[in-house]
Amino acid sequence: MSGHVFVVGADLTRLSCDDVLVPTDRSLRVARSWRPLLPPELITEERDDGDCLGLSWSGDERVLEVPGDGPRRAWLVDTVDDRGRGLPWLLDGARQALAAVARREVPEPVHGRARRLVGLPALGTGWGGAAGKRGALLQELMPVLCEAAQEHGFDVALVLRGPSDLAAAQRVRRGRDGDWELPGHLRRLAEQMGERARRGQLAVFIGAGVSAAAGLPTWEQLVDELAARSGLDDALREGLSRLPAQDSAALLARQLGTAELEAFVARRFGPGPYALAHALIADLPVQEFVTTNYDPLVEVAAGDIGREVRVLPYDEAEPGAPWLLKLHGDAAHPESVVLTREEYLQFGNTGAALAGVLHSLLLTRHVLFVGTSMLDDDLIRIAHQVRIALQTQGSGTARRTGTVLALREDPARALLWERDVETVAMGAADTSPAEAARRLEVLLDLIGCLSTPPTGYLLDPAYRGMLSEEEQALAEALRGVAEVLPEGTVTSAAREVAGLLRRLGHGGTAADGDDAPVDGATRRRDDRPQEQRPG
Repeated sequence: MSGHVFVVGADLTRLSCDDVLVPTDRSLRVARSWRPLLPPELITEERDDGDCLGLSWSGDERVLEVPGDGPRRAWLVDTVDDRGRGLPWLLDGARQALAAVARREVPEPVHGRARRLVGLPALGTGWGGAAGKRGALLQELMPVLCEAAQEHGFDVALVLRGPSDLAAAQRVRRGRDGDWELPGHLRRLAEQMGERARRGQLAVFIGAGVSAAAGLPTWEQLVDELAARSGLDDALREGLSRLPAQDSAALLARQLGTAELEAFVARRFGPGPYALAHALIADLPVQEFVTTNYDPLVEVAAGDIGREVRVLPYDEAEPGAPWLLKLHGDAAHPESVVLTREEYLQFGNTGAALAGVLHSLLLTRHVLFVGTSMLDDDLIRIAHQVRIALQTQGSGTARRTGTVLALREDPARALLWERDVETVAMGAADTSPAEAARRLEVLLDLIGCLSTPPTGYLLDPAYRGMLSEEEQALAEALRGVAEVLPEGTVTSAAREVAGLLRRLGHGGTAADGDDAPVDGATRRRDDRPQEQRPG
């Protein structure tokens, strides 16, 4: 069964996956940004330009498995070409690394995912054999990754950090129509959602199912975990299972006490590795997000590609900046969490302002619901209120305000919601939840590809070879504008032009050059420096 190649903006040290390819050289030096993936005892020397590992190559091999017993395994790959062997040599190293990964037995993928996920950066784009040749690398690397995914049956995530890199990679993929194994109706849906995102008409609602892929509990699992800590006897714990989840939570909150409950929520839903779906959602050119989740994983994933998401109602919204509304509270503010029946009832009164934001999005945007079963009382109430507001006087009709991406077909639930939203299932009723969740990731990947602006690398010299003659002429004219733009611009017009040039790739990957850490571990977003992170 063939695997899929995802292209995503993320931090590979925080993306939840089974295997990660880490670039190195013959001296086994790695960029410091990769350190979270490596056992501390393997670090034998710390240098300004990276850390050296206490391992050794065997002969001419180019792939070395890093010892460890955790669920995620790191693999060192020699990508530094000091003999001028070019891209074929680098691509062969990628093939060898993926073949080595395939030989490792994995009884069960991380967090019950349907397939293993192997993450890698754009190998060789720092000190490696593709420095300064990013466009050529992406064009030739993509088929290699697709062939490996097809041969070995695992999924591959090509993880990029620079806006130019992401835009260029998505352009390469748009010319490869066979890279998405999706039925026709899901392809058409991806085209519709991609078009809405490009036009600024799409908002995203994120449910608990997205965070479940990162190992966080669903509502029912959370109640079970609280019950295990409560000290209730077996009879009472058995009785909890017969209560509605909100009432079970109320009883457990009384048993545990407010302080212990809040401490548990803050710890259980705090920062940690995020799932592929978090990164795919954070990459979308969408400005408005809403969630009932308590965790910070969407905003962490967005921050890893330079998108500083404002979290409402705790942060102040800024013009032009993306924001995420947390309807039911935030683990960083555990006192705000809505969990028990009483808190839900209070939300109906005190949370009117927050609910009003979702009202507004349903009225003015098309909302894509991901990872939710649409059974939440607050969602039901909000949808009902919007339906009433949209009904034409005397006609009794209303338009659909969103699309629900359901894992499996549920005709009764789809019929229940048909007046408000379109429900699109990822699989039939007998499709396994893991396979349906994976298909959802593939769909999000296609939406991301189709919604990515096609001009993000226009002014990046590393991708000049990908431009048509017309695009090259346009890029040359725009570079002339960049040359005459004063440094430290202060006028509104100059700042607007400078922002446009940055969005077109000016001052992007070419600034990294051959002096960048291995495989471009440092990236820049706009004109703000960032710490070293994997590329």
